[in-house]
Amino acid sequence: MAKQFFDDQSFTQVNTLDPGEYDNCHFTNCSLAGTDLGGFTFVECTFIDCDLSNVTLTQTGLKTVYFKGCKLLAIHFEDAQDFLFAVHFERCNLELSTFREWNLQKSSFLTSQLMETDFTGADLQEVAFDKCDLSRTIFERTNLTGADFSTATNYRLSPEDNRIKGAKFSLDGLPGLLAEYRIVVE
Repeated sequence: MAKQFFDDQSFTQVNTLDPGEYDNCHFTNCSLAGTDLGGFTFVECTFIDCDLSNVTLTQTGLKTVYFKGCKLLAIHFEDAQDFLFAVHFERCNLELSTFREWNLQKSSFLTSQLMETDFTGADLQEVAFDKCDLSRTIFERTNLTGADFSTATNYRLSPEDNRIKGAKFSLDGLPGLLAEYRIVVE
């Protein structure tokens, strides 16, 4: 069966998608929770106010995809294709999602909930966590060189277990860097 190609189309309030490649498409108020998007390709696409919780991304192409106001709970982004992978999140809930061992250098996180998200071994060089809640987010063996946490809240990470050279932190975030040392900052 030939792969379908969708170009410059808008999808509103749909709950299923046909397998294929979606190029410069817009998805608004779609409920795709639990959908298997394995093998799909999304290029320069935008998802607005969609529920994509628990979707399967096995070998899914996410090539410059924007998520705005979306619910993206418990998604394994590391299962997607790594070729040209670039995602951007604004006002999204990514709770319990994983990016283990994943290259996110071309990604952005703006005003999003990243509670209990797993970035173990990920490459987050130069990534900004602008106004993001990072409660119980996992940063282990993560490359955070040049990352910007200056407006992020509730993060905890080990300066010894992660590469943080040139990373930006606010004074209010200092307890999240010192917690493992049991230092009290007042």
